[in-house]
Amino acid sequence: MALDFTNIIDLPDYLQFGTHYETSRMHDKKYAVNSVTGEVLGIVGSNFHCGSHQEFTNSFAQPLFDKLSDDDVHNMDMRISTARNNAFMMLDLTFPTTKTTITTDKMAQDVGLRIIALHGVDGLCSNQVYFGTIDFFCTNGQIMGEHDKVRKKNTSGFRMNDFLRDIENMDFDFRRHTTKLQDWASAKVSDESVKYLLENVLKSERKADRMFNLYNAEVQKRGRNLYALYSAFTNYSTYADERNGFKERNTGKDTKAVTMWKREEEVSKWVSSPQFKALTN
Repeated sequence: MALDFTNIIDLPDYLQFGTHYETSRMHDKKYAVNSVTGEVLGIVGSNFHCGSHQEFTNSFAQPLFDKLSDDDVHNMDMRISTARNNAFMMLDLTFPTTKTTITTDKMAQDVGLRIIALHGVDGLCSNQVYFGTIDFFCTNGQIMGEHDKVRKKNTSGFRMNDFLRDIENMDFDFRRHTTKLQDWASAKVSDESVKYLLENVLKSERKADRMFNLYNAEVQKRGRNLYALYSAFTNYSTYADERNGFKERNTGKDTKAVTMWKREEEVSKWVSSPQFKALTN
């Protein structure tokens, strides 16, 4: 497989930097350095190797876009989040032309394809690509399931060809995913069952109470169904302010993008839990 890809996605200038390594005073460690600014981005293992953000983007975009129509690609929307002085990058790609409609007893709304790609040059993020959906009604991102991702660490054993082959074989059945969402929209749930799930899955009484309040707000728009609960989850992973009661704590550090991604991973675990799956039966 050829790896000489052109820039299908052009990243902004602040992400167009290479990384080189310098010896550190720690055994089996080295510094990862921004080759443009000279800034030390992190301390990595001696076997750590990775390409630039642009090289990673070039590599994953082609095999993914080959699965889509030209119309899908031309109408793509892209949002970029960064952290740790641009050492971490998250590409959030949405495709409005792939949309399908989810119907509840209160409303009909469109969801479309969403692809997330994560890359880090400081040893704190492996090469990752995720497949999900985007709710166009409230712009909540939705990542679900255990088989919707490709993830490879940057080590001496990492091979880009293997990574691209995994992407080509990625479970990319958008219809299956939206069918699952429709099943959730049709699944009626009681307040008691939702409270039980939240108390046992979120592992925090305060967090469970806040999530139940957020769920009730979603019920007003979507009805009392499992999709409303899922929408409460994805609201939590999309916003971190007074709108949902889950305001991000200000630590003064450049980590917001990582924090919000961790919330998405939380949601993926919640909807994969036995308690959530039990409500679909």
